[in-house]
Amino acid sequence: MSVHIEIAGLPQERIFFEPSPLAELGVALHALAEPGHHPGLHGWATATTASLKPDLADRLHEADFLWRNTFSDIFMPFAGLTDGTGRPGTTLTEELDLLDRLDDERFVAAALEFTCGTSYNVGAPSPLVDSYRRERALELAATRGTRQLDFAERLLLDPQTVRAWVRRLLEDCDEAFFADTWRRVRLELAADARHKTEVLRHKGLAEMLSTVSRALSLDERAQRIVVDKLPLGSTTAVDPAVGAGLLFVPSHFAWPHLMVLHAPGWRPVVHYPVAAPELTNPTSVETLEKRLTALAHPVRLRLCRNIARAPYTTGELAHANDLSAPEVSRHLAVLKKAGLVTTQRRGRYVMHQLDVTVVARLGSDFLEGILR
Repeated sequence: MSVHIEIAGLPQERIFFEPSPLAELGVALHALAEPGHHPGLHGWATATTASLKPDLADRLHEADFLWRNTFSDIFMPFAGLTDGTGRPGTTLTEELDLLDRLDDERFVAAALEFTCGTSYNVGAPSPLVDSYRRERALELAATRGTRQLDFAERLLLDPQTVRAWVRRLLEDCDEAFFADTWRRVRLELAADARHKTEVLRHKGLAEMLSTVSRALSLDERAQRIVVDKLPLGSTTAVDPAVGAGLLFVPSHFAWPHLMVLHAPGWRPVVHYPVAAPELTNPTSVETLEKRLTALAHPVRLRLCRNIARAPYTTGELAHANDLSAPEVSRHLAVLKKAGLVTTQRRGRYVMHQLDVTVVARLGSDFLEGILR
């Protein structure tokens, strides 16, 4: 279980470390939507949420599937432009201008990424041009509630208007809280980027990867980077169609997530945290044994990864993991019995979500692994 990045023939000078204000805004929005993932940011998240005006809070809720259960690739538009450098802008405005340059098909596919998880690795057609993908996108958006369904419908009907709406939303976030936040963290991120660049230059790729994350390594022939994550995926940093290059983006807010943009037709990006706060309050031995027994199955681990990010229905989990609904139900029953999963009815849908507070008591390594 890993994501592979092919690097055979990639010159060292095509490996970059640069902060991205737009990517950092996306992770900050995720931290606001899922504070349980980020125990070290509770104070910031609570204060920021309390300061949001009701209108902005409502609009953020309307579009939260862009950053809540998946981290949409629209926050890294520089990687999806074949006529660009593949590197982020220095300001949020510059990166929003790059986002405006993405064509509608690519923007819509990236914005609705949560509806097509099983096709992310193969580059399926955009819902704008594929009727099956369109209907499936709307079906899965409906399970998130009427706001998400309305957003998806408007995006598929009139992408230009919604794109303008999204840009304005992100600009309002910048005005409300992110500009001050970015001023506070950007020097830290720039310093980390410079340090990693120097390690790469003087100590080589393997040593540099170890300083980024223990989840990164080189294969035996030093021709691919292996990212230790539960999802399977592969990409290349030497695709002539998009241009050779590999970008590492440091983040103040990302921990415990280590994200890899590996969509076909996009340059690969590794989005990594610069700090990892400690988790406390380990679980008892008796509870640990009970819960680890429930988790001792690869399918249940995959399901945990899905429902750690946001609530899912049984049908969604079956679709995302190529399983039957009865199989998913049986695995969920085991997780529920161990007290690891909560359920909530939303209209005619029953939503399942991992209790990350309980999971955190199993240990930071496990929590980091399923959220990575």
